[in-house]
Amino acid sequence: MRPAALLLLLVVLAGACTPSRSSSQAKQQANVFIIVMENHSSEQALSGSFISSLASTHGVAANYHAVAHPSVPNYLAMTSGSTWGVEDDSYHVLPRRDIGTQLTAAGISWRAYMDGMTDAGCIDSPMPYDPGHNPFAFYGGACPPNVVPIGQLAGDLAANTPRFVWITPDRCHDTHDCDVAVGDDWLHQQVGEITASKAWKSNGVLFITWDEDDFSGDNQVLTLVVTPGLKPHSSTRHYTHYSLLATIEDLLGVKRLGQAAQASPMTDLLPSTLSM
Repeated sequence: MRPAALLLLLVVLAGACTPSRSSSQAKQQANVFIIVMENHSSEQALSGSFISSLASTHGVAANYHAVAHPSVPNYLAMTSGSTWGVEDDSYHVLPRRDIGTQLTAAGISWRAYMDGMTDAGCIDSPMPYDPGHNPFAFYGGACPPNVVPIGQLAGDLAANTPRFVWITPDRCHDTHDCDVAVGDDWLHQQVGEITASKAWKSNGVLFITWDEDDFSGDNQVLTLVVTPGLKPHSSTRHYTHYSLLATIEDLLGVKRLGQAAQASPMTDLLPSTLSM
């Protein structure tokens, strides 16, 4: 074989034995966190200094909309892909077709942490806890054991964090009944604990969204996507609570529910290394 031909053969063989950049970057399983705040427009929410700092340093879905008024149908949309025809904030017993039931059936760990929930349980605990802000209480007419008081979160973050973490603040911390500054301070502490955890640092994604606006506009709400390692970025794509559910279900590897099946996932706000 001529020297030139031999050299060409060696280059080809070397290339075949060297993995491409894309194949060498294995997709990683995500650890997903979500915090749901209450009843403010984007402009109002951004009046909080900590919230504003998150928006300037992480991802922002700048064209994100809630799907209904009042609160309850939005919580149902985020967890089941449907409002179930609910148009009020009353309690309704619904079929067990929600993301919690999905994850349990798939053997994927999850917990919903409820601020203010007491030993009275997920339906009868007194205010400032609000069962209407706990969608998992609706499916099947009772909460699964995965729904726990928020006091258990710190220990789970330190030891054995579930792959899906849902957090509902009480009616003051979510700014439903208290000033934005109060919720801003609560988020500062809560987000700090999450982003200090091994689970968030290892392919973690934290979504912070508002259930609905204050009825003054087109139901556009602030939604933040907080991930390690990504530069500040904003998306102008039209997203809704169904997009959020679609994104979470894709990240966790379960089938999309209801209207999430047709929604666009928020991939432009996520690291490309995450498995979806």
